[in-house]
Amino acid sequence: MATPTPEGEAFAESADEAVQTAVMAVRLVLAIADAVRRHQQRQKAGAERELPPAAQAVGDASAELRNLWPPDISAALTGSADWPQMAQQLMALKQAGVDLDDLLPRVGEIAVTVRDAVAANVERVAREGTGEWERMLRETLPAGPVREAILSSPTWPDIAATMARLDERGVDVREVLASAHDEGLGVDQAVAKVLAAGAAPTTSRDAMLAYGPLTTGLDIPRDLDLADQRRALRQLAISSQENERFMRLVREAMPGREREADPMFTARQWPLVTARMAKMESEGTPVTPHLARLMKDTSWEKGPDAQLGSRLVRATTDALCKPLGAGTQVKASTAAARVRSSTAVPARPQASKGAAPAEPTVAAHRAAGPAAMRGKAR
Repeated sequence: MATPTPEGEAFAESADEAVQTAVMAVRLVLAIADAVRRHQQRQKAGAERELPPAAQAVGDASAELRNLWPPDISAALTGSADWPQMAQQLMALKQAGVDLDDLLPRVGEIAVTVRDAVAANVERVAREGTGEWERMLRETLPAGPVREAILSSPTWPDIAATMARLDERGVDVREVLASAHDEGLGVDQAVAKVLAAGAAPTTSRDAMLAYGPLTTGLDIPRDLDLADQRRALRQLAISSQENERFMRLVREAMPGREREADPMFTARQWPLVTARMAKMESEGTPVTPHLARLMKDTSWEKGPDAQLGSRLVRATTDALCKPLGAGTQVKASTAAARVRSSTAVPARPQASKGAAPAEPTVAAHRAAGPAAMRGKAR
């Protein structure tokens, strides 16, 4: 028997690390799919369905995996300490209506992509940033049920830790997330179908009323719930730490008037302001110089005290949207006021005889916003 060489041992260690990292990627995808399943069942059925017994799930899941994945990944997965838990997640997805014959091959492709990427990148690459995974989710995944399910899941800290470990091993976490998002959408639709929910979600009243200047260019979920600020911030992928930091930036921009900003922070539309500031920061646009305009144009002071929060929301949005160097005076816009109002009735334009019907309008935030990032693993 040949004596192992240092080079051979290093190669074996590298190959093992690649396979174990692939298993991490599988664990991440399954955790996201399971979070979506749980979220859908809580939302539509009022409670999550119990996981199948571990012993039975291990046997059934092993049979489902047979001949679908490469032997090294399959062996590492089924030999891991948390395989019984992953087997339960898989079988729970099947019971919820997910076609594993369709899901598993695609998850296997993700695992192979990750394994090969790590094998080609033995040297670890130093991680950039400070682990702000919620910001990465906002920038990578479009608003919707998958992103909210991830952030509202009790296992979110574990998911974030897994993303950090993948990143440390040189894996493109954004690419894995984009692929996992597509699988999560499939899970969401499959579970919704079993629960007799509509395949196409209806647009919430809050989302419809928010269309206009407050949401131009923002990524707004169709089921936006502004009545619950914590949920709205979660839907927009704004962490509690980010929310507190944005509140502090506003207060710092209003020296001597800090307490007057408080009504804005409890206003229904405040989450939309935080989403705009987060978007500006992700694009490299400084927020502070824009917020300074709040003290240069204090027209928001005029009006009933009860409406101060709403006036500040509009003034802050105007300050953030206007390019630096533009005038600070905000001109009243009848059209904008009509869009912002929840009770205004759209005026019917006077059409001359023989005039062609007007083209249907497009929601401002849909027209101006960049296309959501989506993708499949190579």
